[in-house]
Amino acid sequence: MLELAILGFLFEAPLHGYELRKRIAALTGHIKPVAEGSLYPAVKRLEKAGLLTRETRPGAGAAPRHVLSLTAAGRAELRRRLAEPAETDITDENRWFTLLAFLRHLEAPRAQAAVLERRLAFLSEPASFFYSGDRPLRAEEMDDPFRRGVLLIARATSRAELAWLRGTLAELRAG
Repeated sequence: MLELAILGFLFEAPLHGYELRKRIAALTGHIKPVAEGSLYPAVKRLEKAGLLTRETRPGAGAAPRHVLSLTAAGRAELRRRLAEPAETDITDENRWFTLLAFLRHLEAPRAQAAVLERRLAFLSEPASFFYSGDRPLRAEEMDDPFRRGVLLIARATSRAELAWLRGTLAELRAG
């Protein structure tokens, strides 16, 4: 998820490390704050793989800034990751939102639709946070008001996402 966010933001514009960290935190920070101890090793891995470059430029103050830019290979890698997301990128809500934030960079509407169809298929499967044996429990079956709340909120969120997915898929197919 972190590498995808790095590639996605750098696809849009070269950024220095601090600005990149701020943007990633704005996208995913409520889930897991972005620490320098995780961001910079990820940047170094991507740089070593030839997916981004680092250029030192004078800073506004005394310290120089390291500006990060995507290479052609980095742009291709972002598009590959968007077109062929891992199963957890589809099923994990936090990873899904990161993927969705950059899906516009996958320029072919058919490729975008294929990713959305995978999410639609996942959301269409019966699921719950709570089970009786192998059977998913519905909110109406919960005596615990807090667990019932979890299920009602999840249901409302899923319905909203399903409506958006269906509408967006119709637009992509028509265009």
